[in-house]
Amino acid sequence: MLAFSAMIAGAFTTGALAVPYIAPVPLNALRFLLATIVMGVVAFGLVRESPKVPPAPWRMLVLGALNAVYFVSMFIALTMTAPVATSAVFTLIPLMTAGLGFFLLGQRVGALVLISLVLAGLGSIWVIFRGEVSAIAAFDIGQGELVYLVGCFCYALYAPLVRRFNRGESALVSSFWTLAAATVCIALFGLREIFATDWLALPAVVWWVLAYLAIFPTAVSFFCLQYASLRLPASKVLAYGYLTPVFVIFYEGLLGHGWASLSVAAGALVIVAGLVVLALTPDKR
Repeated sequence: MLAFSAMIAGAFTTGALAVPYIAPVPLNALRFLLATIVMGVVAFGLVRESPKVPPAPWRMLVLGALNAVYFVSMFIALTMTAPVATSAVFTLIPLMTAGLGFFLLGQRVGALVLISLVLAGLGSIWVIFRGEVSAIAAFDIGQGELVYLVGCFCYALYAPLVRRFNRGESALVSSFWTLAAATVCIALFGLREIFATDWLALPAVVWWVLAYLAIFPTAVSFFCLQYASLRLPASKVLAYGYLTPVFVIFYEGLLGHGWASLSVAAGALVIVAGLVVLALTPDKR
């Protein structure tokens, strides 16, 4: 999940390079299509998994649809509200996952884990709002935030359902079929935009970004999420997403876009401290 957070953070930096040239929904549709192909080559070509459709394929459709709703709602929300607002809503996902893990899997969350989640969440909010108390106080829940909240709930539901739905399939196989289902859902949603896109006129930077997005923040990160969901309590799985803004700060600094202020860096340290405690806490399965 540390690798998951690092790759997701890289999507923010690289994705910004492609956004001026292609709409979000066609970008994500092709991203998921390429990721499905990559995962298929690895699972069925290199590892030699069985290419047969797993029993009860509706399970993969549900998991894929949950991911599709999350990504589509995120981009819809970004047309209605500021990115900082959606980032703040994102901090609710680990706590929602912990609650859903209890109801769906009976996984209890200890007091230390709950404190760690809250601590990391507060540090994440501090980083997102750049350590400005006035910006936090001015946060207003509008229609865009509510739309993204629905998507975040779907994403939070994903982690416990991976374990609930698993019938012995490997992480590679379940990742492939989930990616395929998500691709179909996103493509159906953005069919008009996909056909309206002049694919041949896109600059090279879009294709380089798509290659990165398809392989790392999509295919590999899906595998990491599937793998971790089968081995960690739901409350821990998506908690590592709190590290995403920390990795973004690190990447932006390395690329020469400026380092964060000491106040923001302090918030990042709070996130790390909360997750260190979380990682060292024994699992309650």
